[in-house]
Amino acid sequence: MPATVPDSAAPQAAPPAESVGPLERGLALLRTMALDPAPRQRPSDLARTTGFARSTVDRITTTLVRLGYLRSDGRDLVLAPRAAEFGNAYLAGSRLPELLGPLAVELADRLDESVSIAVPDGAGARFVVQATRRRTMAVSFRIGDLLPAERCAPGALFAAEWDSGQRTSWLRHHGDPAEAGFAVAPSRMAEPDEFLERARLSRVQGWSVDDQLIETGLVAVAVPVRDPSGSAVCAVSVVSHTSRHDARSLADHALPQLRHTAREMERRLADPTAVTTTPSGVSSSRAFKDELGSGFLQSLARGLDVLLALGAAPGHHTLAAVARATGLPRATARRALITLQCLGYVGTEGEGFRLLPRVLELGYTRLAGLSLPEIAEPHLIDLVRTVHESASMAVLDGPDIRYIARVPTSRIMRLDITVGTRLPAFATSMGRVLLGAVPEAELLELLTDMRRDQHTDVTVTDPVALAATIRSAAREGHAMVDQELEEGLRSIAVPLHGGHGEVLAAVNIALHAGRGTPAETRTGLLPALRETAAAIAADLSLARRWTGAPPA
Repeated sequence: MPATVPDSAAPQAAPPAESVGPLERGLALLRTMALDPAPRQRPSDLARTTGFARSTVDRITTTLVRLGYLRSDGRDLVLAPRAAEFGNAYLAGSRLPELLGPLAVELADRLDESVSIAVPDGAGARFVVQATRRRTMAVSFRIGDLLPAERCAPGALFAAEWDSGQRTSWLRHHGDPAEAGFAVAPSRMAEPDEFLERARLSRVQGWSVDDQLIETGLVAVAVPVRDPSGSAVCAVSVVSHTSRHDARSLADHALPQLRHTAREMERRLADPTAVTTTPSGVSSSRAFKDELGSGFLQSLARGLDVLLALGAAPGHHTLAAVARATGLPRATARRALITLQCLGYVGTEGEGFRLLPRVLELGYTRLAGLSLPEIAEPHLIDLVRTVHESASMAVLDGPDIRYIARVPTSRIMRLDITVGTRLPAFATSMGRVLLGAVPEAELLELLTDMRRDQHTDVTVTDPVALAATIRSAAREGHAMVDQELEEGLRSIAVPLHGGHGEVLAAVNIALHAGRGTPAETRTGLLPALRETAAAIAADLSLARRWTGAPPA
């Protein structure tokens, strides 16, 4: 029996009787946390903001913490990187970053200007791809950010295709900016006729311009990218600053190559050669329910499983396919789909369902902007609590390592090291792990050229011996340095790998050498250290899957 879900992708004024209340409230709480400028929230704050009873907030947050979407830090709650799965599901299912992202990067390189791809989302345009140029005056919009249609170049292109109902909806939001939901750039009053005329003109000429509409000094030119039916799937923009271009000169500079890139994007959308699949894991919500009892909202967990299943492959998904992917009864999957569609996170076409860009508002933008130290710190804290020794993360910086995260232990004797401290790479465990990623043909020359002081009686300074030690550490996947940097100091380190196997950083535990033999240190600390590095890498992969951002 086909699902009877309304055709409109816009949220309805009131939820239907079949809507899943815990799923509605859970998503509302996630959205509240994602859009609040403060990264940390207390349950009492969430109760006031959402209007939910404190007991309801407690059950929702207990469920989301257990599922890994929130993290409890004392009395505070923080979005956990796993919540980026929701945005990743939309981006994977849409295929826009995968198919069009490389073309945006190529265009940015050719023009030496930032390039963005945005999709229509209600009365605004939401970014799904960013290829930015590193400048002092740089574009700061992020993937997932939503801009008012009337204040950005893509918005006029999308508005050119609005029907009367969409224009009426825009006018309602435009007349009440506080309700429009534009966290990045709140809507501001302007003559509606002027914007609608810009939209009409953009359809006639095939491109639109933002001449400092969103921010003083920022100019942009955009063209649509259409599907085979002729509808604008997205818009690709070239963004600059008035110190380099005015609106007219940017159009002259960028439009020919911008149009060429848009045509190539349309070809890729019409005939994609690769198939993206994002496996949807089996939910463990049943086990969590058994563990936590009434404190765990299984219907919320199941609804989130349904949301993620829609990003498992491109295109639309039938109710039967969603039920199979999640292992849920059809009736349960159907109610979750009705709820998600009602909230504006799922759209329909015939009997198929697909994720909508509004899913990105569930924390993706904030999480994708986390730095590597921010992602690592909670895991380092957990490691220190487990092993009761100091833990750190460092990157290679010339001949030195530079600390980028550190959690000290609460012992009377501890190392006086802070973020930013530099130490010689050759004599540290993290340095040897990082040097292990240097190509073998270059390693000996690098060690020979670097300064190698004799810090203690046992410091290895011979470049040939060091190269052999570093290559051995690379094979074994860890390095230990025992009193070579300072008497009484021992440390053990493992690499932090990126998604392509590259070494991004190193994580270590440092301790006094008197607290056991080297063998005891290796046996007692290495498993927990490796587990921590794997957890950091997993969170980094979730947060950075589509951003293309550097890790630090």
